[in-house]
Amino acid sequence: MAFYSKDVDPVFHGAGAKPGLEIWCIEKLRLVPVTKSSIGKFYSGSAYVVLSTTVLKSGPTQHDIHYWLGNDANEVDSALASDKALELDAALGSCAVQYREVQGQETEKFLSYFKPCIIPVEGVFTTQEGALNGDTYQVTLLTCKGDHVAHVKEVPFSRSSLNHNDVFILDTASKIFLFCGCNSSIQERAKALEVVQYIKENKHSGKCEVATIEDGKLVGDSDVGEFWSLFGGYAPIPRDSALGGPQQVDSPVTLFWISLQGKLSQIGSDSLEKDMLEKNKCYMLDCGAEVFVWMGRNTLITERKTSISAAEDFLRKQERSNGTHLTFLTEGLETSIFKSYFNSWPQTAETKLYDEGREKVAAIFKHQGYEVKELPEEDVQSYINCRGTLKVWRVNGHELSLLPASEQTKLYSGDCYIVQYTYPGTERDESLFYAWLGQGSVLEDRADAVFHMDAIVNSARGDPVMAQVAQNKEPLQFFLIFQTLIVYKGGISAGYKKFVAETGVDDDTYDEKKTALFRVQGTGPENMQAIQVDHVSRSLNSSYCYILQSGTSVFTWIGNLTSSKDHDLLDRMIELINPAWQPISVREGSEPDSFWSSLGGKTEYPREKEMKKFIEDPHLFKFTCTEGDFKVKEIYSFTQDDLTTEDVLVLDCQKEIYVWIGRHSTIKSKQEALNLGLKFLQTNILEEELSLEAPIYVITEGHEPPFFTCFFEWDPSKANMHGNSFERKLATLKGKTSSGTAPSRNALKPRSREATPDGLRSRSNSSNGWERSFSPASTVSGSHLKFSDNYSVSSPTPVARKLFTGSSPYQDSPVIEPSSPSTNENSHQIDANETSANSLIYPYQRLTVSSTEPVSGIDVTKREAYLSEEEFAEKIGMPKGAFYKLPKWRQNKLKMAVDLF
Repeated sequence: MAFYSKDVDPVFHGAGAKPGLEIWCIEKLRLVPVTKSSIGKFYSGSAYVVLSTTVLKSGPTQHDIHYWLGNDANEVDSALASDKALELDAALGSCAVQYREVQGQETEKFLSYFKPCIIPVEGVFTTQEGALNGDTYQVTLLTCKGDHVAHVKEVPFSRSSLNHNDVFILDTASKIFLFCGCNSSIQERAKALEVVQYIKENKHSGKCEVATIEDGKLVGDSDVGEFWSLFGGYAPIPRDSALGGPQQVDSPVTLFWISLQGKLSQIGSDSLEKDMLEKNKCYMLDCGAEVFVWMGRNTLITERKTSISAAEDFLRKQERSNGTHLTFLTEGLETSIFKSYFNSWPQTAETKLYDEGREKVAAIFKHQGYEVKELPEEDVQSYINCRGTLKVWRVNGHELSLLPASEQTKLYSGDCYIVQYTYPGTERDESLFYAWLGQGSVLEDRADAVFHMDAIVNSARGDPVMAQVAQNKEPLQFFLIFQTLIVYKGGISAGYKKFVAETGVDDDTYDEKKTALFRVQGTGPENMQAIQVDHVSRSLNSSYCYILQSGTSVFTWIGNLTSSKDHDLLDRMIELINPAWQPISVREGSEPDSFWSSLGGKTEYPREKEMKKFIEDPHLFKFTCTEGDFKVKEIYSFTQDDLTTEDVLVLDCQKEIYVWIGRHSTIKSKQEALNLGLKFLQTNILEEELSLEAPIYVITEGHEPPFFTCFFEWDPSKANMHGNSFERKLATLKGKTSSGTAPSRNALKPRSREATPDGLRSRSNSSNGWERSFSPASTVSGSHLKFSDNYSVSSPTPVARKLFTGSSPYQDSPVIEPSSPSTNENSHQIDANETSANSLIYPYQRLTVSSTEPVSGIDVTKREAYLSEEEFAEKIGMPKGAFYKLPKWRQNKLKMAVDLF
C-alpha cells in the first residue's frame, strides 16, 4: 500500500521525526495539534490521536499510535479519530502498532506516557482561549488503582463510594486527603501519593496541605475528623462481598476473516496456526478481554478502514465492556501477546518488513530536512573499572581450588569455575561473582558451582552481585574483567574425569602434543579471547582468524572478512598462548595441503559475513505472587522509580537478564531469585527465542552496579532511601528525607553471616534453600508460574540440602572485606540487656519475616531483640543472655527455625 501520499492530512507532515509524544485532537471535524503545555490534559467530550516515537538504543525509531475516546465524545469524532490513526500509520510507512483507548479503561502502555496519571476533565477541547468557569473550587473524590501506572477515576462524592480495597483521593480547596483502604497494597498507596503530588502542583500551584487517612483510624488525629466531617460524619464502611467483583472467565480464542464488505467469517478457534493469515486479507482475533485486527502487508488502506470499523461494530453489537482492548497490527509487527495465541510462530525475516517501511520514512524525513540517525556500532563500553582484582576457583565437587594468577585466565570447557572480581566503586570496593559453566561440564559440577557461589555470596558483606554464565553465552562485562581469556577443550576436574571414564568417550583435554584449533575473537587488547574448537574444517568461519597447532607446525588462518584489528588480536594471542611459536601465516583461499590435512580434509564452512542479531531495547517485568501462583507483568516506559522496594523485577536485555530484588520483597535468597530468572528464560514471554543459557545477574536494592544502572537515568540518592515505598514517597512529598524511617542499608540485609565454614554450613540447613538446578527444564514439583495470564510453568519448591560432609571446602574460598574497614564488626549488634531496658517490644507475629503486619523502623537483622523476655524464651528456647553467647551461625540457625531470619 502507499506509505505516503497527497491524501495524508498535512498536519501529519514531519510526524514521528523526533522522539517523544505528539498529540492531535478532533475539533470541528478536523485534526488540530495539541500544544506541549496541554499534553496530558484530556477532555471527556473529545477524541484524540497520540503518537509515541522512541529512538531505540540499536538505532531505529519505534512508533506506537493510540486514539483516545472520551466517554462523552460523539460517534462522528470517534470514527474520525480511528480513521486518522490509520492515516498516520500509513504516513509512517505502516510500521506502527495502533491501539484504541477508552476513557477509564486505558492500556498501561498508554498511561505510562503520562506519569504519574491522566485525570480527564469535563468539556470539549478547543484551541480558543477561554475563561475559567466559576470561582468555586469543585471538590472531587477519585479512586486510584495500580502500582506502576495509576488508573485514576472520579467517583461520586459520597461515603458509599469508599471501600476497604482501594485508595481514594479527596481533593478540596485547601487540603488533599489520601484515604488508604486497609486491604490496599503499599505499592498502590505509594503510587497514589504521586497522584496527590501531581494534583497539588497542577491544581493548587503547590500551595495546599496533604493529609493521609488510615482506614479504621477514628481518633487521635484532627485530619481524620476533618476528613469524615466532609462526608457528614463517620459511619462504618461495609465489608466487601466475598466475590470481590466480577470474576474473569477464560474465553475461547476465535479467528475471523474480514471480507471487503466488513463481514466476519469464523475460520478457526483455539488451535491456530500462523499459516491461516494471508498477506492480502485482514483478520480479527477475538480473545475475550482483548481483540486484535491483523492487516496483511498487501492490503489497501480502504480494506484496513473497513476491517477496523467491522471490529468496532462487533464489540458494540456484542455489548462488550469498554475495558476490552482493541489493537491493530500490520503484518510483520505482531506483538508477543498476539503471537502467543498461535501454536507456533516461526522466526522469519519479519524485521526486514519493519526496516523496509522505516527506510522509506527515513528517506522522506531526510528530503524534508529532518535529521535521521544511522545505526550505531556495537557498544563495547565497560561501566566499571576493569583494573581491579581477579580471583578464580575451579569447582571440584565439594572443593574449590584457587588458581594461581598465571592460570586464572585459562579455563577448560569441561570444568566449572567461580570468579570473584573486586573493583573500586564510588564509596567502597565492590565485588562481582560469576559461576562460569563450561559447555562440556557435568551437571553435578554445574549445580555445585551455582550452589557454592550462592553460599559464598550469602556469607559476604556488602550484597555483591552474582551471575550465572554459560560458555559461549558470556556477557561482554565478563570478558572485559578478564581482558584476555583462553578456553581449552576438556577438563581437569574430578567430575569431568569421572564422566570420561564412565562413558568411554575420548578425553579431548588440551595437550600441546595434540592437534588444536583456536578461534580468535574480541574487540581489542582489553577484550580478546582464544576459544578451542573442534579441529575440523567446518569449524572455520570467514569472519574470524584462527590458530592451528599440529605437532611442531603452527598455522595462523586469516578469514577473508576479517579486519586489521582482528589480525592484531591474532598476533597478540600467539604471544600469550606460546611466545616460542613461529606460525605460518595463511590467508583464506591459499591454504597448503598440510593445513587441510591437519583438519581431516577440506569441507564447507560459513563464508558469509556474520550479521549481528537485531537487539531491541530492554523490557522490565514485575513478578507477583498470589496464593502460590507467580505472574509476570511488563512495566512500560520504565524509570528508576519503578524499582519499588516491595517487588522482584526482571530486566530483559535479550543477551542477558537481571533479576532485581527489592529490600522489602518476599524473596529470601539469591538462589531463589536465580530460579525465577531461569523460569523467565524458559517461558520466553516476548517470543524472542531467549537462550536458556543466557546470563542471569542477581542484584539487590541499594547495590546496583553501573552496568545495570546504565539502563536508567539513575539518581544515587533514591537508591539509598529507607522505609517501604509509601514511607519514601510520603517523606519526599513532605520535603523530608526517609533516612530515619528504617535501619541503614547494611542493616537491612536479610542475611549477615561470617564468611567462615560454620557460617556457610548454617546455610545448608535453611529451609530457604532451593533445589539446585542448572537446566531450566528440570522438572520439580511446586508452585505454578503464570506470565501475562497466558504462560505457565512450574517454579521450584524450596528444599533443604546439606552442603558439606566432612571438612570444609572453603578454606581458600572467596572472602569479601567489610565495606568500611574502620567500622567495628559488631557496631550493628543490639545488646540484649540494653534492648530489654530501652527498646520497644513487639509481638512475635509482627516481627516474623513473613508477617502480614510487619513492624517498620526496626533492625531486621535483629528481629529477636524486640521480643519480650517471655516470648523470646518461648520461641528461641533459652534466655536472651544465653542466646547472644552462641556463635553467630548458631544464632542464625535458631532464628531461621522460627521465621526471624
